[in-house]
Amino acid sequence: MSATQTDSPLAERVLACMMEAVIHADRQGLIELWNPAAETMFGFSAAEAIGQSLDIIIPERLREAHWRGFNAAIASGRTRLNGRPTVTRALHKSGATLYVEMSFAMVCAATGEVIGSVAVARDATERVQREKAARNTGQA
Repeated sequence: MSATQTDSPLAERVLACMMEAVIHADRQGLIELWNPAAETMFGFSAAEAIGQSLDIIIPERLREAHWRGFNAAIASGRTRLNGRPTVTRALHKSGATLYVEMSFAMVCAATGEVIGSVAVARDATERVQREKAARNTGQA
Protein backbone atom coordinates (compact mmCIF):
# COMPACT_ATOMS: atom_id res chain seq x y z
CA MET A 1 0.00 0.00 0.00
CA SER A 2 1.30 3.44 -0.93
CA ALA A 3 2.03 5.98 1.79
CA THR A 4 -0.10 8.45 -0.15
CA GLN A 5 -3.32 6.50 0.41
CA THR A 6 -5.43 7.86 3.25
CA ASP A 7 -5.84 4.47 4.86
CA SER A 8 -2.11 4.02 5.36
CA PRO A 9 -0.65 4.37 8.86
CA LEU A 10 1.69 7.16 7.67
CA ALA A 11 -1.13 9.18 6.11
CA GLU A 12 -3.20 8.75 9.28
CA ARG A 13 -0.30 9.99 11.44
CA VAL A 14 0.29 12.97 9.13
CA LEU A 15 -3.39 13.96 9.19
CA ALA A 16 -3.55 13.51 12.96
CA CYS A 17 -0.63 15.86 13.64
CA MET A 18 -1.43 18.60 11.13
CA MET A 19 -2.32 21.95 12.67
CA GLU A 20 -4.59 22.72 9.71
CA ALA A 21 -8.08 21.30 9.45
CA VAL A 22 -8.37 18.68 6.70
CA ILE A 23 -11.85 17.79 5.48
CA HIS A 24 -12.75 15.39 2.68
CA ALA A 25 -16.28 15.32 1.31
CA ASP A 26 -17.75 12.94 -1.25
CA ARG A 27 -19.44 14.04 -4.49
CA GLN A 28 -22.63 14.86 -2.59
CA GLY A 29 -20.84 17.03 -0.04
CA LEU A 30 -21.02 14.51 2.80
CA ILE A 31 -18.02 14.57 5.13
CA GLU A 32 -15.87 11.43 4.98
CA LEU A 33 -12.66 12.62 6.66
CA TRP A 34 -12.35 15.08 9.55
CA ASN A 35 -8.96 15.37 11.25
CA PRO A 36 -8.29 16.44 14.87
CA ALA A 37 -7.50 20.02 13.80
CA ALA A 38 -10.97 20.20 12.18
CA GLU A 39 -12.42 19.06 15.51
CA THR A 40 -10.59 21.88 17.29
CA MET A 41 -11.39 24.55 14.71
CA PHE A 42 -15.08 23.80 14.16
CA GLY A 43 -16.03 22.19 17.50
CA PHE A 44 -17.54 19.01 16.04
CA SER A 45 -15.92 15.68 16.87
CA ALA A 46 -15.13 13.39 13.96
CA ALA A 47 -18.01 11.16 15.08
CA GLU A 48 -20.40 14.13 14.87
CA ALA A 49 -19.09 15.42 11.52
CA ILE A 50 -18.51 12.29 9.45
CA GLY A 51 -21.57 11.51 7.38
CA GLN A 52 -22.96 15.04 7.75
CA SER A 53 -23.32 17.64 5.01
CA LEU A 54 -20.69 20.35 4.73
CA ASP A 55 -23.56 22.67 5.67
CA ILE A 56 -22.61 22.12 9.33
CA ILE A 57 -19.70 24.55 8.80
CA ILE A 58 -21.11 26.81 6.07
CA PRO A 59 -23.04 29.91 7.17
CA GLU A 60 -26.57 29.79 5.76
CA ARG A 61 -26.14 32.97 3.69
CA LEU A 62 -23.13 31.41 1.89
CA ARG A 63 -24.62 27.97 1.19
CA GLU A 64 -26.17 28.68 -2.21
CA ALA A 65 -22.89 30.08 -3.58
CA HIS A 66 -20.90 27.27 -1.95
CA TRP A 67 -23.01 24.53 -3.52
CA ARG A 68 -22.97 26.23 -6.91
CA GLY A 69 -19.15 26.26 -6.80
CA PHE A 70 -18.89 22.78 -5.29
CA ASN A 71 -21.13 21.21 -7.93
CA ALA A 72 -19.30 23.02 -10.74
CA ALA A 73 -15.97 21.73 -9.42
CA ILE A 74 -17.26 18.17 -9.10
CA ALA A 75 -18.59 18.32 -12.68
CA SER A 76 -15.47 19.87 -14.20
CA GLY A 77 -12.82 18.24 -12.02
CA ARG A 78 -11.27 21.65 -11.31
CA THR A 79 -11.63 24.25 -8.62
CA ARG A 80 -12.10 27.89 -9.55
CA LEU A 81 -9.06 29.00 -7.53
CA ASN A 82 -6.77 26.13 -8.64
CA GLY A 83 -5.60 25.48 -5.07
CA ARG A 84 -4.96 29.11 -4.14
CA PRO A 85 -6.17 29.83 -0.61
CA THR A 86 -9.13 32.11 0.01
CA VAL A 87 -10.52 33.63 3.18
CA THR A 88 -14.16 32.86 3.85
CA ARG A 89 -16.59 32.59 6.73
CA ALA A 90 -17.35 29.32 8.51
CA LEU A 91 -19.47 28.16 11.42
CA HIS A 92 -18.33 26.72 14.72
CA LYS A 93 -20.55 24.20 16.50
CA SER A 94 -21.31 26.90 19.10
CA GLY A 95 -22.86 29.06 16.39
CA ALA A 96 -19.92 31.49 16.36
CA THR A 97 -18.75 32.64 12.94
CA LEU A 98 -15.07 32.21 12.06
CA TYR A 99 -12.87 33.53 9.30
CA VAL A 100 -10.97 30.64 7.74
CA GLU A 101 -8.31 30.56 5.07
CA MET A 102 -9.08 27.52 2.91
CA SER A 103 -7.66 25.84 -0.13
CA PHE A 104 -9.52 23.19 -2.07
CA ALA A 105 -8.59 20.33 -4.38
CA MET A 106 -10.50 17.64 -6.21
CA VAL A 107 -9.89 14.03 -5.16
CA CYS A 108 -9.89 11.49 -7.97
CA ALA A 109 -9.98 7.71 -8.11
CA ALA A 110 -7.21 5.84 -9.93
CA THR A 111 -9.48 5.93 -13.00
CA GLY A 112 -9.46 9.75 -12.94
CA GLU A 113 -13.10 10.01 -11.87
CA VAL A 114 -13.74 12.76 -9.31
CA ILE A 115 -14.77 11.12 -6.05
CA GLY A 116 -14.91 14.22 -3.88
CA SER A 117 -13.05 17.25 -2.65
CA VAL A 118 -10.58 18.05 0.07
CA ALA A 119 -10.27 21.33 1.94
CA VAL A 120 -7.36 22.43 4.08
CA ALA A 121 -8.20 25.26 6.46
CA ARG A 122 -6.61 27.40 9.10
CA ASP A 123 -8.34 29.81 11.44
CA ALA A 124 -7.76 33.38 10.22
CA THR A 125 -10.20 35.07 12.61
CA GLU A 126 -7.62 36.94 14.69
CA ARG A 127 -5.67 38.08 11.61
CA VAL A 128 -8.80 39.34 9.82
CA GLN A 129 -10.01 41.14 12.95
CA ARG A 130 -6.57 42.81 13.39
CA GLU A 131 -6.59 43.90 9.73
CA LYS A 132 -10.12 45.31 10.05
CA ALA A 133 -9.21 47.17 13.23
CA ALA A 134 -6.11 48.63 11.58
CA ARG A 135 -8.17 49.79 8.58
CA ASN A 136 -10.78 51.34 10.87
CA THR A 137 -8.11 53.34 12.70
CA GLY A 138 -6.43 54.38 9.45
CA GLN A 139 -3.31 52.32 10.07
CA ALA A 140 -3.62 49.91 7.16
